[in-house]
Amino acid sequence: MLRRTNLRFGHTLRLGIASDGLALVRINRLFGRAPVLLAEQRLDLFAPDALATGLSALFADHAPGGWTVSVVLADELIRLWQVTPPQGATRMGDLEGAAALRFQHLFGAPPSEWVIRADWDATRPFLASAAPLNLLNGLLLAAETYRFHLVDIRPQFVAALNHWRQARRAGAWFGQVHGGVLSLAAYDGAVLMAVRSSPIPAGADRDWLESHVAREALRVGVGRPERLQLCGAAPAAWGSSPGRLKFACSLLEQNAGDGWSDLARLARTGVPA
Repeated sequence: MLRRTNLRFGHTLRLGIASDGLALVRINRLFGRAPVLLAEQRLDLFAPDALATGLSALFADHAPGGWTVSVVLADELIRLWQVTPPQGATRMGDLEGAAALRFQHLFGAPPSEWVIRADWDATRPFLASAAPLNLLNGLLLAAETYRFHLVDIRPQFVAALNHWRQARRAGAWFGQVHGGVLSLAAYDGAVLMAVRSSPIPAGADRDWLESHVAREALRVGVGRPERLQLCGAAPAAWGSSPGRLKFACSLLEQNAGDGWSDLARLARTGVPA
């Protein structure tokens, strides 16, 4: 069983939540120690009481009482979209209203059952995300029940984007490969223009990647990037190689295929391996 005294030595917990399961990872921020997978629990998150039942099983041998816990939500559970602030916006309410209207337009329903958070900005387009209200309430109840400190909840792509923000080079797009899906942050200079996700077809090679990026640039209405920087389990063949002239491709995590499951990698997103 985990003991509260470990907190003073820089330990924290990461909980990954996907539609098909949970994973619990221990992070030690001191001395560059590698994260440790503690447990995984398979489930159907959309079944009745699935989260509560799954957490009970996950914590059976790893009680989190007294620990700080950060949560990473798989991107299939949340919504991500870009919001253009209204002209002349001066109040937070203007930005919140624009985000809610854009949510309803894109996803075909009012956001009453979702919680919206964003990098609010009245001067340029900003990224917004929404998580299901019932899922967040379930996590708050779990924190109270198991007496852990819930310090952060964020989408996987946002966790990765924030982690690698300082590494992004001028003229580059950022991407994440996880669970057979490629998610791209398309930039125009320093401005984030869109986030787009697409399934990766079987056997997708570098030629597929170059064609896909070119199509996404056309859809977003920006130029093709000079470089693509990818995190996650990206195929090694996607990295730059001699004779490739369309754009460079950098793989930010050379050891992403290190035997960790998708659930475990979800939980440790944004943490050095």
